[in-house]
Amino acid sequence: MTRVWICATKAIARAGLESIIRQAPFEILGSSSNLEKLLQFEDDLQPDVILLEWLEGDEEFFGELLFDPEMINSTIVVLSDREDRIVDLLSMNVRGILPRSATAEEIISAVAAAAAGLIVLHPDFAEVWLSVPSFRTQVLPTETSESLTQREIEVLQMLAQGLGNKAIASRLSISEHTVKFHISSIFTKLNASSRTEAVMLGLRQGFIML
Repeated sequence: MTRVWICATKAIARAGLESIIRQAPFEILGSSSNLEKLLQFEDDLQPDVILLEWLEGDEEFFGELLFDPEMINSTIVVLSDREDRIVDLLSMNVRGILPRSATAEEIISAVAAAAAGLIVLHPDFAEVWLSVPSFRTQVLPTETSESLTQREIEVLQMLAQGLGNKAIASRLSISEHTVKFHISSIFTKLNASSRTEAVMLGLRQGFIML
């Protein structure tokens, strides 16, 4: 079970995030208004993921610790509208960045993916992230991967959302047979043997983002 610690300067934000995390098979280890409290117990608690809301002006609470990878050992998922710090965050222990308007489903998916070792970036931030060459070369498909068509990317994104063939067919207004054809093509191009593996490869190669 994924073990989560919640950090947010405002009590109402911590309560809201706790409510969301309780909807998933995660264990909430605790919550705090700053990272210093967590540092006192991190070695004993060993959270898999720290879910942190970062507001404008929160540098005094999180800044120094957040940007020092030697201070925090856990994977961090950040909720923030600070587009100007995205690249800095991804250079550290942060493995997920979502806007503060992210849905409960998006937050839960991001925590699960980050715990599994994946990098999660909300589509709202994709343009900023991919504008940096050093990051773009890490996530875009390599020459050894055959490019997916736009339709295949749409299908793969829906697989990442956990949709079945019937639901995908309904959303795209195509037949289930056509959906199966697209999935088969995705498996072949990504060299995947299952839906889960296809989604993981799609995330790692930058075809989709959670």
